Amino acid sequence: MRSVDELVQLFRNKGLRMTPQRRLIFTLLADDTSHPTADELYRRAIEIMPDLSRMTVYSTLAELVSLGELTETETDLDRSVRYDTNVGIHHHLLCVRCRALVDLPDEKVGVSISTTEDLGYQILRQQVTLYGYCPRCQQTPDV
Repeated sequence: MRSVDELVQLFRNKGLRMTPQRRLIFTLLADDTSHPTADELYRRAIEIMPDLSRMTVYSTLAELVSLGELTETETDLDRSVRYDTNVGIHHHLLCVRCRALVDLPDEKVGVSISTTEDLGYQILRQQVTLYGYCPRCQQTPDV
């Protein structure tokens, strides 16, 4: 993901309003690799800026997605949309217990389809999610 200052400039260049609320959202996302949901991001943001509206978070995330600065990722476990700051091709590992979602480099997964292989489809993006238990959850007795 671009830096906060680069995102501010991108929004201004696109004629989008730049507000302290949006800057806060950019700041919270800047180094976040946790793939937060909009609600998780909202909860973190209102700890800093209590008057921030949920709609501002949702609309800012939607604008970042439309500009290609975030991607939406959905898992089979809970169908909640999570936001990924890594917009390059990569896959994910998801812990079925704690719901931690982490990036897995493309070369670690032996699955790939080129955008020219189609079966009649135009490939827009590709992602594989592997489900299992993270190292921390493997250490707990319930597994």
